[in-house]
Amino acid sequence: MADFKGYYNYYYYLCVFVILTTTTSCSMATTSPSDVIKGAYWPSGASDLPPSSIDTTLFTHIYYAFLSPNNVTFKFDISNSTASMLLDFTSTLHAKKPPVKTLFSIGGAGEDLSIFSKMVSSGHSRRSFIESSIEVARKFGFNGIDLDWESPQNPKEMENLGLLLHEWRAMVHKESKATGQAPLLLTAAMYFSVDFFLYDVQRSYPVDSIGKNLDWINAMCYDYHGGWETSTTGAQAALFDPKSNVSTSYGLQSWITAGLPPSKLIMGLPLYGRTWQLKDPRSHDVGAPTVGVGPGSDGVLTYSMVEAFNKVNNAMVVYDMETVSTYSIAGTSWIGYDDTKSTIVKIKFAQALGLREYFFWAVNGDYNWKISTQG
Repeated sequence: MADFKGYYNYYYYLCVFVILTTTTSCSMATTSPSDVIKGAYWPSGASDLPPSSIDTTLFTHIYYAFLSPNNVTFKFDISNSTASMLLDFTSTLHAKKPPVKTLFSIGGAGEDLSIFSKMVSSGHSRRSFIESSIEVARKFGFNGIDLDWESPQNPKEMENLGLLLHEWRAMVHKESKATGQAPLLLTAAMYFSVDFFLYDVQRSYPVDSIGKNLDWINAMCYDYHGGWETSTTGAQAALFDPKSNVSTSYGLQSWITAGLPPSKLIMGLPLYGRTWQLKDPRSHDVGAPTVGVGPGSDGVLTYSMVEAFNKVNNAMVVYDMETVSTYSIAGTSWIGYDDTKSTIVKIKFAQALGLREYFFWAVNGDYNWKISTQG
């Protein structure tokens, strides 16, 4: 995308944001409080934060991440140990005060993409997958199912995704009518933008099917920059980017422009930062020269780890107004992340657009619920 368009988007949304958040009311924010989603993904087996330790006053929905279908039958083979974990997850979170709704998420960034590609390619395999997913949800007491396919690789797979969602919704409706139970929720985690404009194969999500068949989507508004870019620092979850369209403001608006109702759009927020090693610690802005990744596994630190890093290293913490992000510097180590200030600004931006609000990846990354309380 041309830089001019990036600058236009940046200043346009900055002006809109300032106007909306400095007034006493906002006509665009039409989502009622009872419909607001405050979600978070829980990585299965996260020993540092068992389900019993999740503060449910801060969330409305918690996602169990992840389950994977069999790569031949496309059904879910649940082992005894996984079954025990699933039952503990749902029973614990439903019994807490207040209770939260639970969904299990399918796939994730580490999933073999060929499983989804093959599964959606025929009506028979789609049906096997759908029926098994509903069976798992009911057997283990989940309120819904979340698809995290990252991501369809070409226009044909996008078309098949649309068919899957249509058939899934029909089956959920049929099962609900037959059993007399409330319909299962159907959601999906998707790319920050409706179009994959940074990739060799241009493709777009089937917005019509998504809008008709999903309760909402979780737009993954993070991982814009990271250790794969070894020459400069970057705001990995920039709300604005004056130099490109790789930003949350652009991505969210692309979904709305494509026809997805804001009430079906959830903004993703990261509870982790990405790190680099600066070439020269005197040059430390967003976009400063680097020589590689910084501290953490593959250049990643949870927000809790960032807090510890800042304290131990007496790091300098800088809030970058241009991108609405925060970074810490200690020597040549540079960490880009969201803190309480940038999180508050992003949530207000989501409210100004009338979104269904936000979700976090992942709930065990917070520090004493410091970020999660900002909602």
